[in-house]
Formats: sequence, structure tokens, C-alpha cells
Amino acid sequence: MKQCHFFAGDWILHRITFVSKSLHLSQLYLLLSVLLLTPGMAKATDITEQLHRPSAKSIVQIDRDEADNLVSQGKQQYDSRDMNQALKSWLTALEVYHRLGDFRAQGQTYDYLSQGYIKLGRYREAEDAMRRRLAIARDTQDFQAQIFSLNNIGTLLLQYGESASAYKTFTDAWEIANHVKNTEGQGISLNNLGLASARLGDYKRAIQFYESAIPLRQQVRDAIGEANTLNNLGDAYLAARNYAGTIGSYGLALRIAKINGDRPNQVRALDGLITAHSSVKRYERTFELLEQRLALAKNSQNLLEELQSFQSYAKVYEQMGNYSTASNFYERAMILARSLADSQQEILLQDKIIQIRQKVK
Repeated sequence: MKQCHFFAGDWILHRITFVSKSLHLSQLYLLLSVLLLTPGMAKATDITEQLHRPSAKSIVQIDRDEADNLVSQGKQQYDSRDMNQALKSWLTALEVYHRLGDFRAQGQTYDYLSQGYIKLGRYREAEDAMRRRLAIARDTQDFQAQIFSLNNIGTLLLQYGESASAYKTFTDAWEIANHVKNTEGQGISLNNLGLASARLGDYKRAIQFYESAIPLRQQVRDAIGEANTLNNLGDAYLAARNYAGTIGSYGLALRIAKINGDRPNQVRALDGLITAHSSVKRYERTFELLEQRLALAKNSQNLLEELQSFQSYAKVYEQMGNYSTASNFYERAMILARSLADSQQEILLQDKIIQIRQKVK
């Protein structure tokens, strides 16, 4: 079996894709954050309970090769977005690995289960799997797995609003990474410590953590992780009202993301720059950035991003006091919301249009 890790710490909406160890670890780093913003959290069911549910095929008849095949089958089902079947495949394989006493395979399978549960928004079950993974990593003295498991758990704690606990968890991860001189783990942990600090309102400390993480991400040639941390740094500078630092950080993130074809970080950097420039009324530059964002959405035929671009246009025009043009862009956004069958967004936009038209009168 190939080992798979997925990492914590990014808070921008991204699509998750199943990846193997052949991909750079930083690409896995982005997966968890997009899903953590998905609404709805199911009540956890202990994994041990699920392991003892009756199975159509006798577990006794399944040998190690068949268990490995089930894991591969689960990956295919995951890629096909058949999450429930993927979980069934992995849970069946996990019981075999338990029976065989194969801790390495158990740990890898818990990683897969975590991803599946997160995809379904079942965060408590994902946390259960992560903590079991961490326990195995500690028993087997697998320091790298401990670093990644702690970062994943910390990110879920941030999702629950438990920022202080998340900060301690990320600190534990960083201490292990520092002790074993795992450069990539150090970079990830420092980035996440920045996120926890920002959630606690300590933007000065967050900035220090992000700035410490950047050279480590560069050292391991982690371009996606570097762009992600630079965007986080831009967020912290923006919250601290340091517009020079904000524009510099987002600008560098945008440049790196463009070079590497990293669309999520590219869109995020553009959004940050649009907010920063419009905040200081640099409208000419703001509209140049808005054009880039809209072109990026249209080129990828991403209707949701196109809708968001229209909303951004509308907000800027509203800020400028040009309510008629703002209303037109909100209307274009509403049409796309209708096309996407997003009734909630459509209602919100309708309300916004009514408010804008009252200002025009």
C-alpha cells in the first residue's frame, strides 16, 4: 500500500482530490481546509462500532491481498465521489489489518477514512480516525505521521472554534518536527500556528509565524505551500490594517501561483488584492484585478467563480456610490445563482438588489 497523508491549515475553498505519496506533500496540505468550510456536521459514530457490522462476505475469507485490493477499490470509489462505498471498502480492509496486527496498514487506512469522513462533513468521525492514526504513530515511533496527524487534528479543532487547543496541538507538531529536523513538517506546523494565532486575534504573532514558515517552504521547493502561506500572511496584514504588507504578500502569492498553475491560490490572492486596493480607494488597480479574476473564471468555465466576480464588481461600485452599476452586477450574479440552482444565494442577491434600488431612488 502507498502511504497517504493529507494536511491541514488552508482556509480557502478547494476541491479535494485523492492523491498518493508520489505527489508533493504540500499539495495534500490544501485538501483539508476547503472541506472544513462545508456546512453541516453529522453526529459521530465510533469507528469500532462500524467495524463490527455484519458484512455480506465473511472477513475470515479475506486475506491480505484482498484487503489491499479493497483499499485500492476504495480509492477508485473516492475518485468517483462514491464516498459511502469508499468508506465501506476501507472499513472492511481495516478489520482485516486489525486481525493481522498490521499497524502500518492500519495507520494508512485511518488516513483514507479521515479523508472520506471529511468529504461527507462527518468531522467527529474524521477526528476519531485521526486520533487512532496518531496513537499508532506514537506506538510505532513514526514521527512524520505524528507531525501530520497532529496538524490535521489541530485544523479540526480550529473548525470547532477551539483555537487555544488547536494552538497547543500545532505546537506539539512543531516540537516533534523541530526535534527530528523535518523541514516540511516545520513549515506546515508554523503556518498552522499562524492560523491559530490569527483566530485568537494575535495578528502580530501570526505574522511572525508565517514569515518563519516561508523560507522553510522555499527550502523544500513547496511552491503551493509557499503561496498558501503568503496568502495567509496577506490576510494577517489586512486584519492588522498594514496595507503595504498586505499588497506585497498577496502580490507575491499571485506571482508564484500563476507560475505554477495554482488556480485556488491565484483566485485567493486576487481577492485579497481587490479588497486591499479598494480599501485605499485605488480603483483603477482594483478594476484591473477584477478583470483578471473574471477572465480566470470564464476561461475555466467556473460559474461559481464568475458569480463571485460579479459580486466583487458590485461591492466596489457600491463602495464608490455608483448604485446603478452595482445593481446591474448584482442582477448578473443572481442570474448565475439561478443557473446553479442556489436558491439561498438567489434570495440574498434579490434582497441586495432591493436595497441598492432604494438608494438609487
